[in-house]
This record gives sequence, C-alpha cells and structure tokens, in this order.
Amino acid sequence: MDFQVVVLAGGFSKSLVPLVSKDVPKALLPVANRPVLSYVLEHFEENNLKDFIVVVEGESAALLVGGWISNAYVDRLHVEVAAVPEDVGTAGALRAIDRHLTAKDILVVSGDLISDIPPGAVAAAHRRHDAAVTAMLCSTPISGPSESGSSGGKDKAKKPARHNIIGLDPTKQFLLHVAAGAEVEKDIRVQKSILRAVGQMEIRADLMDAHMYAFKRTVLQEVLNKKETFLSLRRDVLPYLVRSQLRSELSQNGAVAEENGNSKGVSDSTIMLSQLLTNASTQSFHELYALGPDGSALSPRKTHKCCVHIASKSNYCVRLNSIQAFSDINRDVIGDASHLSGYSFSPQNNIIHPTAELGSKTTVGPHCMLGEGSQMGDKCSVKKSVIGRHCRIGSNVKVVNSVIMDHVTIGDGCSIQGSVVCSNVQLQERVVLRDCQVGAGYVVSSGSEHKGESLAKKEKQ
Repeated sequence: MDFQVVVLAGGFSKSLVPLVSKDVPKALLPVANRPVLSYVLEHFEENNLKDFIVVVEGESAALLVGGWISNAYVDRLHVEVAAVPEDVGTAGALRAIDRHLTAKDILVVSGDLISDIPPGAVAAAHRRHDAAVTAMLCSTPISGPSESGSSGGKDKAKKPARHNIIGLDPTKQFLLHVAAGAEVEKDIRVQKSILRAVGQMEIRADLMDAHMYAFKRTVLQEVLNKKETFLSLRRDVLPYLVRSQLRSELSQNGAVAEENGNSKGVSDSTIMLSQLLTNASTQSFHELYALGPDGSALSPRKTHKCCVHIASKSNYCVRLNSIQAFSDINRDVIGDASHLSGYSFSPQNNIIHPTAELGSKTTVGPHCMLGEGSQMGDKCSVKKSVIGRHCRIGSNVKVVNSVIMDHVTIGDGCSIQGSVVCSNVQLQERVVLRDCQVGAGYVVSSGSEHKGESLAKKEKQ
C-alpha cells in the first residue's frame, strides 16, 4: 500500500489525571487490562500494516512506551518510537519528526482511538481521488467523549455532543467545510466559490473527526513548514486545506491559483473536460472548477482535493480522551463491543482468568473481567466491571460499573460504584466510593465515604 503509519500516542495527558502517572502515560492506560495503544497497533497489524512510527510526548513517557512495545511486539512489528517535546500538539509532533517521513502517503492515527474501521478504507479513498488529505468521520457517540475530559462523577448524563460541523458534497466523498472546537458554536461561513463549484452542500452535526487521516506527504510537509503556528491537525491543518482547496497554495499541484471565480459555463467545456478526466482518477467538481469560467484549461486554476471516508453507524469508533471516555470504553470492550477485546468470553459472557480465585458465594456477572492472579473473598459481587491483575479483594465487597487496575488491595465491606481505582491503591475496610477516581498508590482510610471526588497523592515538585 506504500503508506507510512504514524501513531500519535501523546504523553502524560493532563485531562486524564489522576489516571495517568509518572509510571503510566496515556498510551499505557488499560482497556480491559491491555494498554490502549495495543488496540491501535493490533488493529493495523490485522490489516497487514506492521511498520509504525509511534510519536510520544516527553522523553520519560517515550522510554516507558518503547519498553512496553519492545516486550510485547518483538519479532511481530517494526516500531520506531520517536520522542518529541511535550505540549507541541498533533501538528507540532509531526513537524518534529519531519525527516522520518519518506513514503508517498502518510496515515496518521491517534494512539487513543479504539475502532474496528479498516484503515485500508481510508487509504483506498485517498488513493482513488489522489487527495491532498482524507479524513475518517464516524458517528458521534451518545455519551460523547468530551474534549475537556470530564470526570465520571460530573459527566454522567448521556447526551449527544457537538464535536464538529461538517459540510459534504452531494456524493459525500469530499469535505467542503469543517468547524471544530470553539468554531462549532459560531455561524457557519462558507466560501461562495465552493458553493458555486459544487452546487449544494450537506451540513452534518452528527459526525465526528475520528483522528485518522491520510495525507499526501509533500502536502503535509509543505503546510507544516509554511504554517509554523499550526499546532493541531484537527483545528489548524485540516480546516486550512479545506478552505483553500479551490485556490490551492500548494506548490506541487501545478499552476498559480486564482483567488476568485465560479463554475459558470462548464457545460461548454466537454472536450477539454474529457481530456482532463482521462488522467484523473475520479471526476469531481475540482476538475470542473479548475477549467475556469470559460471552460479553457490553458490557464487552469490550481486545486487540491479534501476527501472523507464515512464509517458505517455499525462501526465502533471512540477516542480515549477523557476520564468519562476511559470508563465508557472499558465498559464497551467487555460488553457490546467485545469483538475488539481480543479475548474469548465464557458461556456466562465474562472473562475470569484461570489463575483467579473466587470465595464462597462470590458472583462475577456478565460483561465483567477478572485478571490474572487476583483473589476475591466470600460474598462479593462484581457487575459490569474490569478488575486487573494480582488484586486482593476482601469479603462482602461490591464492585459496579468500575475499573480496578493492577495490584489493588480492597478491604472487607467496601462498595465501589462508577469509579476508577488505579494500580497499587489500598482501600481499607468499609470504604464507599461513588463516581470517584483514585490515583496510583493512594490509601483510602477505613470507613470513609467519597462521592464525585478525585483522590491522589500530591506530586513532588
């Protein structure tokens, strides 16, 4: 396929504190007891893409991610881990690894994307149209993994989220308008030249930029070099390419662009158009517009194509970019999206590791996972939850809709609901947690009750 795959794995994401820690960067956060990055790498591996550049923000995070990859994928994948400065943004991260980009086309994917959409579908659409960029769009999830990273306690209400305002051509192959972030709440302003060229535009608010892109390498490098202030692919690079597609400033796309114009008179350009389309991969309004108002290709306008691949509503496509999304994805991957987990479920529709031990009258319900070497006392109940490896859980403990990471100790009589408990935490007897996050290594004192709180050790300065 001749695509280079770049995975933007982030670093110690502030929006995921206290789940991330100095020992667990974002890429290694567990989803059903596997690092989230493993879902991206193995999904691409299943699609016969085995060479990766994994970009990690910060040297210490890069060392941790690189160490895990070396152990997990030795002799399976070829992965180069590149450390870039923290907080450079997605565009800044690609700018920092510019010299590593050598293929004709680059597939860029976020390292927190859990999806079953074949990357080959994006690559095929990109090549079919000889596009400058092709973006993957998917349906907006109902609970909406928020950009801001709300906690489980504060983000419980399930409501549709407006992630993007998308403008599409009638064939739903070309991207005509995109608004993200704060731009979503503003009035929609579309260039007349685009509307004249395409005739009509469909506005969609139910689609989300999934953070998987195919770029023509020369286009990507030129934009990153010319636009040094661009930090984000979604907020800066993609909107710029969409806005300028009919007055392209890209040097490798031919003649100098005209700023304005329309597509009147294209019906008289049959001969010129047929000659032009002989060498074009797919007919589009771009070719019509390039001929100019008089249908003459003697001085064609300069254009580039911005394409989309819209995933089916039946596909799963969610990013782990908030604490709420972390909880939702863990629930989904052992529930309705269990095909993504890579595990075999029991007839009871759960996963209990053969080395795990259950006490008398302890029940582990459907859509649950109990990790290697974990032990549970008598009369415990686990519902719709993930419990990690080598946990020690006392008697009369209730765990509901929660994620318990590795090496956690839970005393007798504890009740945990809608919460995330990180590795090496100790919950003493009769602790009650509702919609809380407990950071790594924290000790919660006996008999205490917490609701909607974030409990973590203070970071040493």
